[in-house]
Amino acid sequence: MNFENYKIIPNYNTNKTDLFLAEEEDIEACEQTLNISFDDDYKEYVLTYGSGILGGTYVRIYLPETIVMTMAEWKSRITEYWFWDEGKDVLTKEEVLSRDFGTVRIGDTFDGDEIILYKSEYYILPRNSEMIYKAGKTLEETITWLCSSGILTEAFTEREFEPFDPSEWGDKL
Repeated sequence: MNFENYKIIPNYNTNKTDLFLAEEEDIEACEQTLNISFDDDYKEYVLTYGSGILGGTYVRIYLPETIVMTMAEWKSRITEYWFWDEGKDVLTKEEVLSRDFGTVRIGDTFDGDEIILYKSEYYILPRNSEMIYKAGKTLEETITWLCSSGILTEAFTEREFEPFDPSEWGDKL
């Protein structure tokens, strides 16, 4: 992943740049628990930046323990409130909910769009659209798509990262 244009800025509330990073053991435990494999970009992102918001408060990538902790609630919500039928040619509800391919939600956007990993590829389940978008094979491609495609939000180049203590998110996930 190309981190050259990523800049860590102070947290809005604490004015600190302390990072809340994942550890290799956390990543491995998540992969084993959920029977998935993260791409190298995801691993590098959570080991280098960790918990926070990227791109002017737009993209939030979850730490491995957050993915595991919120998985059951997310699957239950998706089962009950699935509305992405316009995107069925990209991904079906059955594929997203399949246990065979370890679909997981790895993040979201400020607008409520969900970033999922399915069969080693990233997809976006938008909050305000019934379409599903294939965003990339790596986290870097996905972040670039989210910030630059102009599909879900106006394209922007800023790549500031504001760290957040994940314990402060509580029930906000």
